[in-house]
Amino acid sequence: MKVLLLGSGGRESALAWALDRSGSVDDLIAAPGNPGIAQLATTRPCDIGSADDVVTLAREFGAGLVVIGPEAPLVAGVGDALRAEGFPTFGPDRAAARIEGSKEYAKEMMDRAGIPTAGWAAFSEVGAAVSYLDEHEPPFVIKADGLAAGKGVTVTSSRDEAVDAIEERLVHRAFGSAGERVVIEEFLDGQECSLIAFTDGKAIAPCAPAQDYKRIGNADRGPNTGGMGSYSPVPACPDDLAQRILEEVMRPMVDETREAGAPFQGALYAGLALTSRGPRVIEFNARFGDPETQALMPRVDFDLGEVCLAAATGGLEGARLAWRPEACVSVVLAARGYPGTPEKDMLITGLDEAAALPGVQVFHAGTRATSEGIVTAGGRVLAVSALGKDFADARTLAYAGADSIRFDGKQMRTDIARRAEEAQ
Repeated sequence: MKVLLLGSGGRESALAWALDRSGSVDDLIAAPGNPGIAQLATTRPCDIGSADDVVTLAREFGAGLVVIGPEAPLVAGVGDALRAEGFPTFGPDRAAARIEGSKEYAKEMMDRAGIPTAGWAAFSEVGAAVSYLDEHEPPFVIKADGLAAGKGVTVTSSRDEAVDAIEERLVHRAFGSAGERVVIEEFLDGQECSLIAFTDGKAIAPCAPAQDYKRIGNADRGPNTGGMGSYSPVPACPDDLAQRILEEVMRPMVDETREAGAPFQGALYAGLALTSRGPRVIEFNARFGDPETQALMPRVDFDLGEVCLAAATGGLEGARLAWRPEACVSVVLAARGYPGTPEKDMLITGLDEAAALPGVQVFHAGTRATSEGIVTAGGRVLAVSALGKDFADARTLAYAGADSIRFDGKQMRTDIARRAEEAQ
């Protein structure tokens, strides 16, 4: 099977690694890819937000499966165009992808389906938003309604900061059209957990739970980012709780999208808070999580290409996903200035040294190949993932790999999976 993978980030680097190891995949091409993906697949330049460009590339390649990594092409309707041309596509159509493209829409879907989530309201005017804020107790959660690359959320106990966040979105348009409306939510206590499931619009095959770290600094301090690390499995989400989430959250959303005339085919992501009242949904995404994918793919013990094709073609019924028993810890290395304006073109060394460690995989995200070597080209630069017999072993290996990699201004958290290790 020829597989076309769309994307260029750390998530796609991990997916490329797992697809390359799939017996069902004979040929892998990635667009546009990155230097890490180029070690596994043929890379081609392509505007993946352009349905015409993607369809043309799929036709030239003779793709037997297209896997769409990022959310933007999904929300833009690239999946619709590919299916219209007969290409099996892993990733939902535009209508189903609205659960990520609009947080307000996702909340409405959850309410209709009876999915447990935080109390909420949406606004397009500052005055009404602030009045609602003043009717509730802190902490406050302010979200841009649309796509904001994981940076559109402000969580604060300060009313002034919450008002600033509202004005930043609605008045100053810091997130462009994504911030034309804001969603204000009830703060949810408890550990966070991500559950991702393959679905063909009816059948569901869940991944192992994972947990990510959204704040830039240790102990969850500093601004939100796209994610600074992750781990899997999650001691706080044992099998019985994961099954409860599948039945109370994932299955109702799959059913709701189908009944709304937009069956979801691809990876359905639920970000959850494991509260004292039970699991509550923080957000739904329409694709694999980043950086959760970097902690999940090393644990895959099934043919990823085969399962993606089954989800894309309605053949997922009866699929059972097998996971390696080891723990996986993934540490993100970010550039100085991230999540604001990251420094670029810093030479990266030590990549081969890190990759040579047992159980360690280095996934590229914001990197670029030059005549001098690999340099930084984005905020989240690399993810260093490691399998270990337990979390202590996996953390030791992941941080050994992370420490081996050097570039000026490197940022990383040093507490990824510490609570999982302590829970063992």
